[in-house]
Amino acid sequence: MTADQPVARADQPGDVFPINVANALSVSAGDAAAAMLKQAGEKVSTGDVLAESNGLFGFFRQTCHSPQTGTIESISSVTGQVILRGTPRPVEVNAFVAGEVVDVLPGEGVTIETEAAFIQGIFGIGGECNGPLQVLVSSPDEDLVPELFRPEHAGCVIVGGRRIHGDAVARARELGVKGIIAGGIDDQDLMEILGYDLGVAITGSEKIGITVIITEGFGEIAMSQRTFSLLKSFHGELTSINGATQIRAGVLRPEIVIPLMGAVENSSSVAERAVAGELEIGADVRLIRDPYFGELGTVSELPVDPQRLASGSKARVLKVRCQSGEEVIVPRANVEIVVE
Repeated sequence: MTADQPVARADQPGDVFPINVANALSVSAGDAAAAMLKQAGEKVSTGDVLAESNGLFGFFRQTCHSPQTGTIESISSVTGQVILRGTPRPVEVNAFVAGEVVDVLPGEGVTIETEAAFIQGIFGIGGECNGPLQVLVSSPDEDLVPELFRPEHAGCVIVGGRRIHGDAVARARELGVKGIIAGGIDDQDLMEILGYDLGVAITGSEKIGITVIITEGFGEIAMSQRTFSLLKSFHGELTSINGATQIRAGVLRPEIVIPLMGAVENSSSVAERAVAGELEIGADVRLIRDPYFGELGTVSELPVDPQRLASGSKARVLKVRCQSGEEVIVPRANVEIVVE
């Protein structure tokens, strides 16, 4: 199946419209139910007569009309109100990635299997989208600026190098670009993109018309050469991205998924290596907590016994040789493995 193919459909309950029938007919709340011409469970259209009073000697009858199309949900003899449920809203969930459905989880979703290149970012905004991958810079330390965008980039996922500028995102949205991936972003540019200061622990539901994924961190941070080279090798391939990020308990990272679909001859061996990633000496890791947030390095030592941290608590740690040459000791929970 394709990334845009629906895997589930449902009808979301419509809006609720309370109608005060007793007031409309000038009758007591207890008499409103007897005046109803429509009953609970019946469908009505806008303008249909819901209820009618007896009037005086058959004259001066008053009527109550439906303000919306929907279904009568309940009639109260206590309040004299009718609850009208509006037309259900159809909702579809797309596959997100191209692949094969291998399992259906009743009431939850489906499991889709595909061989793919998978990259996790540090931070993102915006939800799921997909499009052809287009690399617009020649090196990972080149900024993504508005001048690099062209009308033919509409519907694409764009890869930059170092920093994303706020005016570049504005230009991308104007052209209909689906998503942007780059190394870093300034917090002022992020506020300009969103229109407000982001202060929540989870993102992904922003309605900004574009998804943005940061692979390294905040500031003038170049994209990792390894990440840039991997993305560049898939230039033109259909790519699915999701900017949802959660930075507290149950950490959730933004995702970049590129189904291989035969694009890489040794795709099976790539997938096997990705699954086999282990925390061991020589493993490539990324630090995901301050003060080394976004740093890449290699595990140089794995002490067996827990060590006391600056906070006073004890935890299992490791020593990382950063790309800058500095060696740091951090809790094992503060790193994530980078698998090539």
